[in-house]
Amino acid sequence: MVAQYNDGILHVVTTPTRSSHVVSATDEVADAVLRASRALVAVAARSLATVAEDVTLAQYRVLIELAAGGPQRLADLANALAVDRSTATRMCDRLVRKRLVTRRRGSEDRRVVRVSLTPAGLALVADVSRRRRAEIRRIVRRIPASSRPLVVSALQAFAEAAGEVPGQDWSLGWGIEHD
Repeated sequence: MVAQYNDGILHVVTTPTRSSHVVSATDEVADAVLRASRALVAVAARSLATVAEDVTLAQYRVLIELAAGGPQRLADLANALAVDRSTATRMCDRLVRKRLVTRRRGSEDRRVVRVSLTPAGLALVADVSRRRRAEIRRIVRRIPASSRPLVVSALQAFAEAAGEVPGQDWSLGWGIEHD
């Protein structure tokens, strides 16, 4: 590693080693995934921007989990979202006030709370998913046709490495009414 001070700026230059080439290739992939991730988060944010109910991305994740898995115990929902139960409770409180989810106590065990989508919640998920899918299709059309199979392959490999399974399309918000 060499540090140079030039024009008031400290420049650090590393000399490549054999192992840094492997790290470099991994870093290149990580950088590409991060760029794509930023683009997809922007698509998700834009698809939610027009929602009159003022739903946040975190709240939308709750709606997607409920759309994918149907009515769930609050504890299971919190687990699926990888958040504390108190966080899931607060998110559901807000969504109940917006009339997008309902909560019901279990008939056999009153301690159990089950959360489910309302028809308005399901309609919101469908609307946002249609918008997201339409924007992604516009982006995909700008990718040269010859490169699209490579994109599909790379994204499938990434999703598999991340633990996603093909049946989880709903959790990404694309599983509704394909055009």
